Amino acid sequence: MGSRSTSAMKPFGNIENDLETGKLDKDRDRTARVHRVLKIHNQALLSGLAYCISSCSMILINKFVLSSYDFNAGISLMVYQNLISVIIVSILSFLGIISTEPLTWRLVKVWLPVNVIFVGMLITSMFSLKYINVAMVTVLKNVTNVITALGEMYLFSTHHDSRVWAALFLMIISAISGGVTDLSFHAVGYAWQIANCFLTASYSLTLRRVMDTAKQVTKSGNLNEFSMVLLNNTLSLPLGILLIFVFNEVDYLSRTPLLSLPTFWCVMTISGVLGLAISFTSMWFLHQTGATTYSLVGSLNKIPLSIAGILLFKVPTSLENSTSILFGLLAGVFFARAKIRTRSQT
Repeated sequence: MGSRSTSAMKPFGNIENDLETGKLDKDRDRTARVHRVLKIHNQALLSGLAYCISSCSMILINKFVLSSYDFNAGISLMVYQNLISVIIVSILSFLGIISTEPLTWRLVKVWLPVNVIFVGMLITSMFSLKYINVAMVTVLKNVTNVITALGEMYLFSTHHDSRVWAALFLMIISAISGGVTDLSFHAVGYAWQIANCFLTASYSLTLRRVMDTAKQVTKSGNLNEFSMVLLNNTLSLPLGILLIFVFNEVDYLSRTPLLSLPTFWCVMTISGVLGLAISFTSMWFLHQTGATTYSLVGSLNKIPLSIAGILLFKVPTSLENSTSILFGLLAGVFFARAKIRTRSQT
């Protein structure tokens, strides 16, 4: 009887053990799920912070080099920054950390028109930043969205809804009112910035047309961000060196005492590293979140950048100008949200 009752109890004991094991497994799964969610959230937050810090720092350091150091060789600065990017990407590719496409003559021929616009975009950005404060540069860059939207309509028959056009109209108003109330208005700087808006929009539109052709002439049939960085920066070097002679920056470089300062070289090198960091962190952030969050954060990021630019460089401003700048920044956020809604509807 005793042995029979003991054997009869065993199945119930096993059932209890199974239930306890099942509870433990569920708890373990729940804990693992929580850890996974926290990890994803932390990765998204970290990548977002890295993207915002690198993009803000790049513009502020460029402004510091061009204005505070009064460095009058913007093309040379661009060439040095691009050289730093080429060296770092090449080392990472050689070590197998990243993968890049080999630069073939067929790819270079296809990409050359894009690269010419790319170089023009960087140079005009340097020249405008020397004369205009960071906040106004940020607001004036909104005009690029207007030109791009018109280009998309003409070239790709893209339809934009009323919310997008309303945001674009607000951007134009803020750019005009900001320029009129700018206490440190500089006609040369504004001319360079308008040219930069057209070139930036042209780069974006040309990239869309060329990308498919470029992919077809690569060995893998693809062209990732790292390959684009290497391609753009490598091709920009000979063109940039040619422009250094055309704009006679060689004479200035031979006379300026700045090139004998180790701190100046350190700041220039940091700006080159940050330029590359923007590409890496934007890819990381986009991968961790998505195009919607990336677009919205990019617009919101302009607000602290503008405030930092005004405070760090002691920009003279007025209530009217500050209001115009804020209006323009909010118009940028409104535009990002309008584009997100349009994208979700289509």
